[in-house]
Amino acid sequence: MKKNLFSTKTIVAVGIGAAVFVILGRFAAIPTGVPNTTIETSYAFLALMSIVFGPAAGLLIGFIGHALKDLLFYGAPWWSWVAVSGFVGLCFGLVWKKINIDEGVFAKKQIITFNITQATAQAIGWFLLAPVLDILIYAEPVNKVFTQAIVAGIANIVSVGVLGTLLLLAYAKTRVKTGSLQKDA
Repeated sequence: MKKNLFSTKTIVAVGIGAAVFVILGRFAAIPTGVPNTTIETSYAFLALMSIVFGPAAGLLIGFIGHALKDLLFYGAPWWSWVAVSGFVGLCFGLVWKKINIDEGVFAKKQIITFNITQATAQAIGWFLLAPVLDILIYAEPVNKVFTQAIVAGIANIVSVGVLGTLLLLAYAKTRVKTGSLQKDA
């Protein structure tokens, strides 16, 4: 199935996805003990939406969802991490063609592809981009931002690896496998 990057369905998915990202980011996040750093379930949901709707939706859901969450609950967006959330959503979505979850299959090959992609994207985003942007944009102390980013990155890689994989497995089971329906004679 060819996906239109900005179809009505995708735009609606971005709106709903961003809203769910905000809710999960606020009410389903687990504190880590490191200031302003939590274990986020919202990235597992972002992974699902990115794989189902593609990279443009992933980018927008991550960016808009994170910006709204920060604005609503902290008073202002923390733009460096907002940008990384968009980057991560984009990267998750880049493998939607390889995974093709709409075929109803999310087996070993797709699980491995997904988890290599998500771990790589998040490592780049959280271990490199987030702390460097924090330093450049906000002049934050190096030790502080790298500690926060490493804790957030590891937490997000694990949560997406477990919860994201489970969400994608569940979603795949709702899809009809290609060639599984036959016409009765």
